[in-house]
Amino acid sequence: MAEIRQFPLFRHLRAEPTSHVLRYRGGTLTTAGPGAAFWFRPINTAVAEVPVDDRELPFVFHVRSADFQELTVQGVITFRVTDPELLARRIDFAIDLETGRWTQTPLEQLAGLLMQLAQQFVIDDLVKVELRRILADGVAPIRDRIAAGLDAEIALDELGLEVVAVRVAAVTPTADMERALQQPTREAIQQKADEATFRRRALAVENERAIADNELKNRIELARREEELVAQDGANARRRAEEEAAAALVAAQAADERAELGARRDAATIDLVDGARLRIEEARAQIDAQTPPEVLLALAVRELAGQLGAIEHLTITPDMLTPLLARVGRQEG
Repeated sequence: MAEIRQFPLFRHLRAEPTSHVLRYRGGTLTTAGPGAAFWFRPINTAVAEVPVDDRELPFVFHVRSADFQELTVQGVITFRVTDPELLARRIDFAIDLETGRWTQTPLEQLAGLLMQLAQQFVIDDLVKVELRRILADGVAPIRDRIAAGLDAEIALDELGLEVVAVRVAAVTPTADMERALQQPTREAIQQKADEATFRRRALAVENERAIADNELKNRIELARREEELVAQDGANARRRAEEEAAAALVAAQAADERAELGARRDAATIDLVDGARLRIEEARAQIDAQTPPEVLLALAVRELAGQLGAIEHLTITPDMLTPLLARVGRQEG
């Protein structure tokens, strides 16, 4: 907005560098340029101020898709004035010479024009496409369509306007439709989450089962090893018993053999002794048979005399002496 200072008979205007000021006097353009400053008489002067900086125009369009679903398109159009004099001839940018404010609403008129053009391009495109396809394609096709349409629009060239950029922030359905569209995805995500939970639980159960099986296998293996150990101990005990029995048998057999050998040796000794005794007795018997009785008697008496110390009682009967005495008498006669 231009700054106007009032003085008696004259006034002074000073504009910003981003404003193109047009000064008319008597219907003739006398001063034109950005950031102008000049003195003027309000009685015969008219001034227009056209902004030449980049302007942003937010927009919100409500359109319908091919399947009759409501959509909201939100974005921003950035534009600038390239020919201020041409635009000032088409749209009223005159300012009040006391306040410096526009007497009309030129920027609102420009905004309405640009929004109508952009909305028409959006409607022409989206009315042919179904909702899911629009949402799947995103904002890029809509942005490109608006930008291409505005660039090719002759009416903007005739106004001295240039579209600098078009940005589309969002394309959204109604809240109910958005929830309806999100529901399958939510259900699918929830289903995947449930499946993941089930898989984790199944995996945990499987792990527990594997642990239990492993413990059971370990117990079975320990039992088998214990059984083998017991069997081995039994076999070792049997082997020791058999070896001890065999050793005892060998010892018994050796003892029997030794006893048998001793018995045989003793028997042989006895046989030798008995044989010697028998032969001695036989020799004695033969000697006794050849020896006269009186000699035998004398020998007996001598033997008896040698044993008197050990004899307590001696009995001599007449029967023993009668033959001896008779023999002695015959020898004497």
